Amino acid sequence: MQLPFRDVTVGDLLTHLATVLPHHPALLYHAGPRQTFSDLDEDARTIARGLMARGVVPGERVIVWATNVPEWVVLQFALAKIGAILVTANTALRARDIDYLIRQSEAATLITIRGVKDVDYVAALDAIGAARGAIPGLQRLIFIGEDAPEGFVPYEDLRSAAEETSDAALDQRAAAVGVDDVINMQYTSGTTGFPKGVMLSSRNIVNNGYALGEGLGFTPDDRLCLCVPLFHCFGCVIGVLGAYTHGACLCPIETFDPLRVLDTIERERCTALYGVPTMFLAELEHKEFARFDLTSLRTGVMAGALCPEPLMRRVLSDMHLGELTIAYGMTESSPGITMTPRDASIERRCQTVGVVLPELEVKIVDPATGAARAVGERGELCVRGYNVMKGYYNNADATRAAIDAGGWLHTGDEASIDADGLVRITGRIKDLIIRGGENISPKEIEDCLREHRAVADAYVYGLADDYFGEVVAAAVRLAPGAHTAGEELVGWCADRLARFKVPKYVRFVSEFPMTASGKIQKYKLREEHEALLKSVVGPSL
Repeated sequence: MQLPFRDVTVGDLLTHLATVLPHHPALLYHAGPRQTFSDLDEDARTIARGLMARGVVPGERVIVWATNVPEWVVLQFALAKIGAILVTANTALRARDIDYLIRQSEAATLITIRGVKDVDYVAALDAIGAARGAIPGLQRLIFIGEDAPEGFVPYEDLRSAAEETSDAALDQRAAAVGVDDVINMQYTSGTTGFPKGVMLSSRNIVNNGYALGEGLGFTPDDRLCLCVPLFHCFGCVIGVLGAYTHGACLCPIETFDPLRVLDTIERERCTALYGVPTMFLAELEHKEFARFDLTSLRTGVMAGALCPEPLMRRVLSDMHLGELTIAYGMTESSPGITMTPRDASIERRCQTVGVVLPELEVKIVDPATGAARAVGERGELCVRGYNVMKGYYNNADATRAAIDAGGWLHTGDEASIDADGLVRITGRIKDLIIRGGENISPKEIEDCLREHRAVADAYVYGLADDYFGEVVAAAVRLAPGAHTAGEELVGWCADRLARFKVPKYVRFVSEFPMTASGKIQKYKLREEHEALLKSVVGPSL
């Protein structure tokens, strides 16, 4: 096979790259490995054999809970080669989040690091008894880093264990993996509360990466500064697979830091950069921005929220990203659905999400009746094609609600398509908050607030924010005679939820606006709160 690649398994993709571009740079870390495609494939094969020796079987769910460390990329391919399913875990998860993820995915293996920032992964796993047999089905914990805690197998031990498994045995296992087998599971929030496991195949994600890489014009001459998290489709699909289907090189950032991003672009002469609008803004506003040479940049992807026109103009001019694209999609669609052309006008990049990717069908329907809407009319955006997920893991009802009998995935987003085929996202039918590209389920936060002794009821909604796009806000009704402060409830949530889910604003109310049928009108709560914020300054009300 020759570049670019598609219709191959994730494991075979790296094998083909090692054959076609063996000495080409593949993975360049500032203070870590600098690997060619041959090096990376050899490393992935070694870890794959070690995992086989440790008992990891085809179809087994393996959670990777780590930042963008080098081992993450190796594991993405090693697990694929042996037919295991990579379950990605958000780096901001807390103990109760990871407990849910392990149990719902029925994972037998979890691979992790010490932690990041204010989240101690080892302590969280200890709190839920992961190493003490408290979670049924969890058989092994593997630790990336030095001084593995008790109950964890050191990641480096997989290299010595690999000697117990032959290359022939690995090749036999890899040959049995099909392009339509589930190879990846990512958890996404919905309106029903707890996240659902989106099952994705190699055809889903390799072909979507290929389509997005085509849109970016990637070639082996490109180098991508990858600062978005690998646990998201943005990182492991648009990033890793979008680049590798075209033989481009990855220059990952372990955790987002604007200074590290700028330094990496200059040092490695990166030609592409990804991020949500807040990331680009942080880079532009860094006090040392002017000292870096970013003239190597050409293209990239901005996603997660619409980009304000002033920011877009600065990105195109000051960062030299003249071919920056806007992409739209969702985890359930692998993720890409639409993309702006590299030569689109600023207006089209800021006011639309581009045109539908090749080989996909999109329609706009009445969300109540399913009837097709006319050109320019608003309705729910539905997509059909190779990119539609296999379904939600162990959740047939949710799968049927998301994918209809005709194979159409209902996105829950309100949109319109004009006569030129340009898609505009005009709102959300689903009750989600999107903060800096993170999908947040209000119900999960509401349930957490209701566990507090002083809270009788609570409803959560998003408020517009210049930096994050939206932030989390809560309206709380206290129990009779109870007293508490907004700061206390924020702290309560911070101890139990991932950081990005914690309310920024808490407002106390005596009653909630409702419809005649008794449904809470969150849009009214939002409007009331926005009006109040105009006259009151402070993080909590």
